[in-house]
Amino acid sequence: MATTDRQATTLALAHALSAAERGLAVIPLSRTKLPALRSPHRDDPQPAGPPCRGECGRWGHGVHDASTDPSRIRALFAAAPRATGYGIACGLPPHHLIGVDLDTKTGTDATAALRELALRHLFTIPATVVVLTPSGGRHLWLSGPPDVVVPNSAGRLAPGIDIRGAGGYLVGPGSRTDHGTYTAAPGTAHLPPAACPPALLRLLLPPPRAHHPTPASTGGHGQALVQFVLAAHEGQRNTRLFWAACRAYEDGTGPALADSLADAARATGLSEREARATIASAARMTGH
Repeated sequence: MATTDRQATTLALAHALSAAERGLAVIPLSRTKLPALRSPHRDDPQPAGPPCRGECGRWGHGVHDASTDPSRIRALFAAAPRATGYGIACGLPPHHLIGVDLDTKTGTDATAALRELALRHLFTIPATVVVLTPSGGRHLWLSGPPDVVVPNSAGRLAPGIDIRGAGGYLVGPGSRTDHGTYTAAPGTAHLPPAACPPALLRLLLPPPRAHHPTPASTGGHGQALVQFVLAAHEGQRNTRLFWAACRAYEDGTGPALADSLADAARATGLSEREARATIASAARMTGH
C-alpha cells in the first residue's frame, strides 16, 4: 500500500479516536464513504430471518460495528488498512446524533430551504458542529432526545436536505474521500452537538399513521411479522417487507395482513406505492 494511503489511515484513526473521546461511536470508511469492512455474509444464501447486525461476532456490519472503545476502534482500523476516513453513527447515546445534510449536488439551495423552513415553523438552528463537505455542502450536528427515534430520509423536508438518523452515519471531519477532505467549519469543532429544536424535531418524525390493528385471524405470528417490518432501518426496509409478506402469503394470512404490513412499511419511510408494489411482488412470488 502506498505511503500516502498509510498516512491517510493513520490520520483517520487519530480523528476517529478523538471523536470517540467525545462519546461518538465510529467505524472506518473507505474513500467512497462506504464502510471499509466488507460484510462477512456477502456469500451467504438469503437469510431466512432478520439480517445479522453483528450477532455473529464478526466485523463487517456497517454502522452496527460502531464503537467508542479505543481498543475496538484500533482493531477495526487494523482490519481495514485501506480506510481513509471514519463514520459517526447517529442515534446512539449519549448524544443521539441527528445529521442535517445540506447538499449542493441537486442544483437547489438547501441552505435557503432550511432557512425557509425555520421561518415557517418558527425555529432557529443553534450554534453547533458544522462539517464542510468536499462538494460544498454542510453537515449540521444536532442532538435528539433519548426516547425518540429519528429515521433517515432523503429530500423529505425539502430538495437537497437529507437527514441521518438511527441506523445512519455521518462522515467525520478529517476523513479523506475520492472527492476531497471533510473539515469542521472554523469555530465549531469544539462545540457539542446542540439540542434539536422541538419544531424541527417534529418535522423529522414520520407523520402519524392511521391505526389498523392486525386482524385477529392472523394471531401472534401476524403481529410478529408486522413488528419485524417496523424494526427495519433504511437500506433494509424493502427486504424486510418482502420477507414478511412472503411468510404471510405462505401461511395463508397474506390478504388479511397486507394492510397492516403496508402501514408498518410506511412508518419506516417507504411510500404507499413502494410498500404495495413489494407486497404484490411477494404475492406473485408465492403463487398468489
